[in-house]
Order: sequence, then C-alpha cells, then structure tokens
Amino acid sequence: MPNIKSAKKRVRVAAAKTAVNKNFKSAMRTDIKKANSAIETGAADKSEAVRVAIKKIDKAAAKGILKKNTASRKKSALARKLNASVQA
Repeated sequence: MPNIKSAKKRVRVAAAKTAVNKNFKSAMRTDIKKANSAIETGAADKSEAVRVAIKKIDKAAAKGILKKNTASRKKSALARKLNASVQA
C-alpha cells in the first residue's frame, strides 16, 4: 500500500478507470456475441446487430481500450461473416 498522497490517488484513479474499461469491454464482447449469433441464426436484424457491434469496437479503439489493429481485425471478421451469410 502506498504511503505518499499522490500514489494513493493514483491507486484510486487506476481502480476507477479499470472498472469503467472492464464494463465497456464486457458490453462490447456481448454485442459481438449477439452479432455472431444473429448471423448464425439468420435473423432479420443481423446487419443492424453487426453495425452496433462495429460501432462499439470503434469506440473502444478511440478510447484506447483496444489497439487499432485488434479493432480492425474484429470488425473485419464480423464483416466477413455477414457477407458470407448474405451470399450463401
């Protein structure tokens, strides 16, 4: 446990930011799973689910929760799955 006042504050700030980031990342993963299941089941709103998931991925990348290339890879995978389901 830190003794210096500024170090104590850094611990509190880091814990708060970790909680926010964890919550956002969890919501993003949930949206990705919803989009994947919509694609697999052939739901009518699958393109909307993918759009929502891609928007969440972009926000995560903008906030620094995900790296740029990771976000790009996740978006590309969703787009590939969606296009394959539309053409199939």
